[in-house]
Amino acid sequence: MSATPTPRPTPRPAIGPPEAQSDDAYERELVARIRAGRQEAWGELLERYQDRLYTICFRMVHHRELAADLTQDAMIKIMQGLESYDGRAKLSTWIIRITMNVCLSRLRAEKIRRHASLDASESRDGYFDPGGGRPAGRRREREHFPGTSVEHSDLRATLARALECLGPDQRAILILRDVRGLDYEQIAEVLGLAGGTVKSRLFRARAALRDAMETLGRSDGHQGDERTR
Repeated sequence: MSATPTPRPTPRPAIGPPEAQSDDAYERELVARIRAGRQEAWGELLERYQDRLYTICFRMVHHRELAADLTQDAMIKIMQGLESYDGRAKLSTWIIRITMNVCLSRLRAEKIRRHASLDASESRDGYFDPGGGRPAGRRREREHFPGTSVEHSDLRATLARALECLGPDQRAILILRDVRGLDYEQIAEVLGLAGGTVKSRLFRARAALRDAMETLGRSDGHQGDERTR
């Protein structure tokens, strides 16, 4: 008489590091654990995003301390708002939307205050003049964007200065597409735009960036000519 086969256990869903499952599935699991009261999951979630959020904030404001403050503000809003996350958008898109809104709100408020006071002292102290077209000093930007060669460093510094010449909304769409690599649908969700609007705004932002880089290049060349006289 043959032995009764031992029943095999039902496989359980993967709960583990991202290598064991997709990022989306792992993040959904983290959200479920947080909502179940497992506070250690907060540390895992925020650690996954901290560097990405700081990069977004720094690209938006080009000031290390301010970027760190904005990253903390974004994390607080994420913690406060996670219960309202309904899962219709990817968690990463939802988190980036909160972070970008924090940056845009700060820059717009800063612009209003500056226009009211007509005081540009903060720009000289290292803060960024949002949309004001006043690029920061080259020395400071080279500290933020070290390159492997003088030419590479100069190009990155010029790009950073050109971004500073753009308004916050144009800067945001360039960062989301060309730095973070979001697709048009995700950008629309982050910025609250109609899907068909993203492509045209991105086109105009890239054109404005090219114009700013050309203007800065001519300005730098003129200054170099003056120094050699």
